[in-house]
Amino acid sequence: MELEKTNRINALFDFYEGLLTNKQMQYIGSYYRDDYSLGEIAENFNVSRQAVYDNIKRTEHTLENYESKLHLYRDFLERNERMDSLMHYVKKHYQSDHELLKLVAQLENTEDLG
Repeated sequence: MELEKTNRINALFDFYEGLLTNKQMQYIGSYYRDDYSLGEIAENFNVSRQAVYDNIKRTEHTLENYESKLHLYRDFLERNERMDSLMHYVKKHYQSDHELLKLVAQLENTEDLG
């Protein structure tokens, strides 16, 4: 499995997991988070390997479809980039302003909770 694709699907799964069916969550979670093979998942759920493969492919498409409409992951990445830029700027130009550094750090931590 390609690492970049795995990371993207895991991130999309984090954002949209609650919108998936239980079966979709179990199959995609087993495959991407737990690194189970299609055969292992098929055995665990007493279905064919092809059924698992088809479900995972449909779920990947569903996750990408949610992202194309809602942009939660894209917006998260953009906010993180902006926060990194803000923190870099503040540290460079206002390193002695401890209150400003504290406020930016709190804002950064709030983003991590989202």
